[in-house]
Amino acid sequence: MTPLRIALYQGPGGVPTPPQALDAFAHAARRAADAGARLLVTPELSLTGYALDPAVLAERAEAADGPAAHAVGKIAAEYGVAVHYGYPERSEDGAVHNSAQLIGPDGTPLANYRKTHLYGDFERARFRPGDQPVVQADLDGVRVGLLVCYDIEFPEPVRAHALAGTELLLAPTALMRPYEIVPRQVVPVRAWENQLYLAYVNRHGREGDFDFAGMSCLVAPDGTVRARAGSGEDLVLADVEHAALAACRAENTYLTDRRPELYPSLSHRGEPRR
Repeated sequence: MTPLRIALYQGPGGVPTPPQALDAFAHAARRAADAGARLLVTPELSLTGYALDPAVLAERAEAADGPAAHAVGKIAAEYGVAVHYGYPERSEDGAVHNSAQLIGPDGTPLANYRKTHLYGDFERARFRPGDQPVVQADLDGVRVGLLVCYDIEFPEPVRAHALAGTELLLAPTALMRPYEIVPRQVVPVRAWENQLYLAYVNRHGREGDFDFAGMSCLVAPDGTVRARAGSGEDLVLADVEHAALAACRAENTYLTDRRPELYPSLSHRGEPRR
């Protein structure tokens, strides 16, 4: 089976307006398509920027099938590249979620995910957490799963994806300094222990009080980093290979050697031992 080439777009920087972000997506999609990619992955809240005050956030939030989704669909269809982007989603009851959406290469929406683990007071004051842990779609024969940033720092959401058959996990991110341990060490371990490809795509530069670390990467199920961005705006490419995935799963049998009957308490906070 032909490998799925993906492009990790570490941009745009700063706090773009949605039209500015869409222009950046289009430019990145053209570059990705020229390089043979079938999927473009962008960071957390790439449509609007991360460091938004509540009034601006409320103004820019929109439904999953809103104007931005249609605009991204046109970009995807024009270049024949699936586009994954982050945006503030307004639900029917008026709540705002930190969401990520995957649009197929024909412009059709494939999956929409609401971040389930919100990070710090900044996010908790602006967003409502999602409650659907596993969201997936199929792209060119690859089962693609969606999480957002802080979600992957918990073992359970990534393991849930692995058990549900996710082969490529997309994690748009807004990781600040000095937490570079996450892309350097946590992300490779998550890919290795769950036997999947993990695309971790971060913001870069300063936004208000936040200094984003960049270092976007694609990690293979053997824990090796197949592509790594620098600290500024960047676009890097790498392949998701079915043969490598199968070989890694045959060699590393974590998933089949599990004994879940021994640890049901992991989903509950038990009483301390005395």
